[in-house]
Amino acid sequence: MKVVPTRIPDVLLLEPKVFGDERGFFLERYNKRTFAADTGLDIDFVQDNHSRSMRNVLRGLHYQIRQPQGKLVWVVAGEIYDVAVDLRRRSPTFGQWAGFTLSAQGRQMAWVPPGFAHGFLVVSEAAEVLYKTTDYYAPEHERTLLWNDADLGIAWPQAAGAEPLLAQKDRNGLPLRSCELFD
Repeated sequence: MKVVPTRIPDVLLLEPKVFGDERGFFLERYNKRTFAADTGLDIDFVQDNHSRSMRNVLRGLHYQIRQPQGKLVWVVAGEIYDVAVDLRRRSPTFGQWAGFTLSAQGRQMAWVPPGFAHGFLVVSEAAEVLYKTTDYYAPEHERTLLWNDADLGIAWPQAAGAEPLLAQKDRNGLPLRSCELFD
């Protein structure tokens, strides 16, 4: 696996080895030993999630203030613009964001550590996103950072004049200056 740094050193893009021929391809999506050797992280994943969304759906920016979740994210159909925002108050990259494209064709994965808000915008006709988490979903601890907080200035790749399709909880997200944060 090749590890590619992002503008926030703790957020990583991971490129699996792909073996292809005239029949198609094979890749090992996740191997605990390889992940640990290549990233230096010994992680236990406890839950797998799968979502399908249509073009222009924006999910996020979500995090859990207790039971924070690290996420290993990849796309099996379509393409998304994926974003991670550092909410760790004592981090040198606090309040900064990293954004990148993940697609089924590109086959990259993203590692988003605990202490980050995470979200994505579907830029293809539809997209299916899978992700492993390091802790269980706990709705009572879920929080939402406002996707378009001017202080963050996230450069979402929206079509001119198009508003993203949002869940109510995402419309009601809080700006960074009002959010619960991690120490």
